[in-house]
Amino acid sequence: MSNPILWTMLILLTVYAAACVRWIPEGQVYSLRRFGGHTRFVGAGMRFMLPLIERVSHKMSLTGSHVEVSAALRTGEDCLASVYFQILDPQRADTVIESVDAILRERAADLLGSDSMPDDLHERRLWLKQNLNTEMRERGLLVTRIDLREAA
Repeated sequence: MSNPILWTMLILLTVYAAACVRWIPEGQVYSLRRFGGHTRFVGAGMRFMLPLIERVSHKMSLTGSHVEVSAALRTGEDCLASVYFQILDPQRADTVIESVDAILRERAADLLGSDSMPDDLHERRLWLKQNLNTEMRERGLLVTRIDLREAA
C-alpha cells in the first residue's frame, strides 16, 4: 500500500519543477523581479526561474518596433511619421519600456513643430533621427529609421 500523502507531495513537486522551466523566444529578453526588488535579465533559450519568488515584469523584443506619430509642422501642415526603434540595452530600457511609445510620440511631435527643423525631406528625417537618438540612447534605445509623409 502506498501512502497518498507521499504521492501527493511527489505530484506537487513535479508540477513545481515543470513550472520552473520557461522557454524564452529568440530575439526577446525577459526581466525577472524578485520580492526584494532585485532584477535579473534572461535571454533566449530554456531558462529556470522560481515561480513563487520571481515574476516576469517585462518581455522586451530586441528585433525592433515602431510608433506612429501625428504632428503639425511649423508651416501649419499636418504630418504623419513612423518612428522605428530598437532596444540596445535591456537594463536601461527596463525602466522606460512601458512608456516608450508615449515618450517617442511626445518628443517627435515637439521636434516636428520646431522652428529649427530643415526644409529638405531627407535632412528633416536625419535631423529628427539624430535628435531623438541623443535622448533615447541614454535610455537604452536606438531610433533606426523615420518615415515622414503628409496627412491625407
